[in-house]
Amino acid sequence: MKEVLEHILKGIVKHPEDLVVMEFEEEGKKVFEIIVNEEDVGQVIGKDGRTIKSIKIILSSLSNGTEEFTLRVVR
Repeated sequence: MKEVLEHILKGIVKHPEDLVVMEFEEEGKKVFEIIVNEEDVGQVIGKDGRTIKSIKIILSSLSNGTEEFTLRVVR
């Protein structure tokens, strides 16, 4: 899933070379920490969080809803 997330995000951001996605476990849930250039934070989150919510829906459908995970955008 990490590779799919990186692929999606590289298509959204203006500075794909600055994109870093880290994957780890926290309280039994998988966490994807997304680090992007300061200019790209708004692009990744989207208006009212619509973009990041859509990305989460896509990833949930790929895991058939069996995995719980969190997407965290870091400035």
